[in-house]
Amino acid sequence: MKFSVEFSAAARENLRGLRKRDQQTIADAIRGHLTYQPAGATRNRKLLEENPLAPWELRVGDFRVFYDVDEGAATVVIMAVGRKVHNGLFIGGEEVRL
Repeated sequence: MKFSVEFSAAARENLRGLRKRDQQTIADAIRGHLTYQPAGATRNRKLLEENPLAPWELRVGDFRVFYDVDEGAATVVIMAVGRKVHNGLFIGGEEVRL
């Protein structure tokens, strides 16, 4: 089953703050990894412990895409996009702790 992908307002804003090349890389990864079976753990996708962002994380190089899956509606909602720098995660220019 194919899933549709939606972006929250916050995630759209997170993407706008990135370079166009990085935006395209992330968009390609979302299409490739989250269109089919987004709720399955893989090398680049994992179910997170409870946190304020989202239940799932997709790794795209130094970037992290946080998302939720509604299996009944076949929808993936991108909640936030951030960059991992060493041990820190930065979303919208601010460090976030999970």
